[in-house]
Amino acid sequence: MLPLVEIPELVRHYAPFFAPVFSPDAFAQFQRYVSGLIVSENKTVDGINRLFVVDVRHQSSLNRLLTESPFAVEALNQARLTLLSSLAGTRMKPKGVLSIDATLLTHYGQHFDKIAYLYDSTQGCYVWAHNLVNLHYSDDQTDYPVHFQLWEPVEIDVLEAGLNATGVPIRASKYPLKERDPQKWRQYLLNLWRRHQNKPAVQQLYQSKLLIAQQLLTQFFTDQPELHLPVTFDNWYTQPAFCRYLDKTLQVAYVGTLAGTDQVLIASGSQDLETFDRHRQQEHQEALKQGHQPVFRKLTIPYKGEQETYYSYGHTHRIHNFGKQRLVINHRKADLADTATFFISNKLHWQAHGITRIRRHRWPVEVYHEEGKADGLNQYQVRDFQAIYRHIALVAVTYSLLRAAQHDHVLLHTLQQQIKTTLDGSAGACRRYTQAQALWALATFIATALSQGQTLSEVMQPLVAAVCY
Repeated sequence: MLPLVEIPELVRHYAPFFAPVFSPDAFAQFQRYVSGLIVSENKTVDGINRLFVVDVRHQSSLNRLLTESPFAVEALNQARLTLLSSLAGTRMKPKGVLSIDATLLTHYGQHFDKIAYLYDSTQGCYVWAHNLVNLHYSDDQTDYPVHFQLWEPVEIDVLEAGLNATGVPIRASKYPLKERDPQKWRQYLLNLWRRHQNKPAVQQLYQSKLLIAQQLLTQFFTDQPELHLPVTFDNWYTQPAFCRYLDKTLQVAYVGTLAGTDQVLIASGSQDLETFDRHRQQEHQEALKQGHQPVFRKLTIPYKGEQETYYSYGHTHRIHNFGKQRLVINHRKADLADTATFFISNKLHWQAHGITRIRRHRWPVEVYHEEGKADGLNQYQVRDFQAIYRHIALVAVTYSLLRAAQHDHVLLHTLQQQIKTTLDGSAGACRRYTQAQALWALATFIATALSQGQTLSEVMQPLVAAVCY
């Protein structure tokens, strides 16, 4: 672990954007915390606190930043977005895309507020975790989280009382499940809530991930009415009620994702998309033999400075439960031998090229979840729910600082002058620089201390303690 003898230049450079959010003491702790998230391998409060070997403080002062400091996460998030909008490279652009996704923040043990036993599809098992819903922005130059919220598990007793209070009938025959089978009782009440969630009083009893996504998007388009950005999401979020909310209530364009088992309505009835795709492939091969226009057209889209090729079918169809949609079927191989992907959009005049480009920008939210966890997204040890939420907000700040640095020519010039090398402008390069700059500052600190008469053992003792931790 690399000791820190000062706040890294990258953090100092952007710190003024965040000063109004904090008290003076909390502002100092904010800079220490973000510095530790960038440099340290151990992203916990204790691990970050041990990095600082000159301005040594008790870890409780850093812990209070998360648990007691009066700063508002909303104000911190707005300061972060203001910083990003101040640079041309990270400013939101007309061809930007919003994506919605959730990720599990896994922990061992149940001693965290509002932690739940959730299914992790990547591991194929249930784990103890918090569930984080993210609204993410992406364009060809940058990407970063916009808004986010932690899902909270339903409180069954509160839900039961709330359903009764709002006049939703609970069958008397179901009450024995409370004692005999609590899991079935829970599922029954949740299903009852889902059927009546169109009523505002019922909706307020519990916030599902879909409702959280609706709220995040509503907040975004309320705050940014001039931005008409499309929204894209994976199969889990491609549900009829959510799509109708985007189309009818928010009146925004979306690109959703369907599974091969979803049904398209054709003249002879309904057909699953996998079968529909096979029939289109057969028509495609027959058209090629006869010299006619292919069913799947080759298209190329720009993505993050690269060009990607797809073979796409795009037409308007009626999709079961969704109504009339623009359906796009994509293959990556010219012979169509690979597994197809299925997308839908409420914009019936859009072509496959635009729908494919928008859907491609869903991937950066996955990258953020992966890189965010490397930045400490799931490495918190605080147990209070509000403190966990603040930690997540500070990780979003860390990620955003690295994204901003890629497009900040003034900062890049300063960094390159200090380390006498050319940076490639990537987030990874900016992180490595921060670590190199910390090492350079450490070497300068040691040399200065020795020149002032301190012995090598006196200088090295706190440094060794930090490294060996």
